[in-house]
Amino acid sequence: MPEQSELRLPDGVRLHVETTGPVDADVTVILLHGWTLDGRSWHRQRTALHEAFGAAVRLVAYDARGHGRSSCMPLRTATLAQLGDDLAAMVDAVAPTGRVVLVGHSMGGMTIMEYAHRHPEHFAARTAGLAFVSTTAEGHTHTVYGLTPRIARLIRLAETAGAGVLARCGSWRPPRALLRALRPSIRWLLFGDHCDAADIRLVTSAVARASLRSIGGFRASIGAQHRLDTLAALARLPAAALVGDRDRLTPPPCAESIAAALPTTDLTVCPGAGHMLMMERPDVVNAALLGVLGQVLEHPAPDRPTRNGPVAAAPGV
Repeated sequence: MPEQSELRLPDGVRLHVETTGPVDADVTVILLHGWTLDGRSWHRQRTALHEAFGAAVRLVAYDARGHGRSSCMPLRTATLAQLGDDLAAMVDAVAPTGRVVLVGHSMGGMTIMEYAHRHPEHFAARTAGLAFVSTTAEGHTHTVYGLTPRIARLIRLAETAGAGVLARCGSWRPPRALLRALRPSIRWLLFGDHCDAADIRLVTSAVARASLRSIGGFRASIGAQHRLDTLAALARLPAAALVGDRDRLTPPPCAESIAAALPTTDLTVCPGAGHMLMMERPDVVNAALLGVLGQVLEHPAPDRPTRNGPVAAAPGV
């Protein structure tokens, strides 16, 4: 069973953290979930990685601020920039030594990019591999919900207005009865051709745990982020990018632009799959993560001199 703990951040926000494996492992995998979801999104990947590597790799999944079992936050901190800062603090807390492989879904992938942008030296010293699942480095540039551009613009206007209202609702959470009624819409928006009923229940449960402030507050930051230039500076890291060709939120052009900016990326497009690839195509996602981890473990970290002597670190970028 994973060990559960809390990380208290400088602004008082408490992040729910689940870890498996020794704290001094050579490699720690940190799994970052998407907007309105929580760390349970990765349950199949956590099982597969633990079975493959056992105690050789430390696994960490945490709930972002305002999500899951983490506490709510001031509205001004509902930004990707803050999530990037939170990730830097998480790396220091859960992986004080060794190398780190970062795996992000949707907003989680954008969080990784923000961490690299805001803390480049910290990122370079610790990060050894990357995996981007159904995410983007271009905000809502390519998001048309699988509809015509005109209808997509109308939906975005309505969504933006609604997000502003929700952001002012504080720590309240969506009524479960409403979410049950919205399951067909959630299924249409997040999944592709086929969907397991258990996955819909898990996603609905996760949305029910997200504060209305986080559901509305992060929307503007997510839509505005552009980090292709940041990715272009990470070309020495082994990486993977995966996307479903039925993804209505981060369609294939999003992953293609990531792969173009980061030439080391192994790009996978999954036919018939939507936005929830870790649930819809767990074997494909697991294989990609095993591939990145295999490359990382194949090359031991060099010693990097510090004021306190040599320590193991990731290759620089």
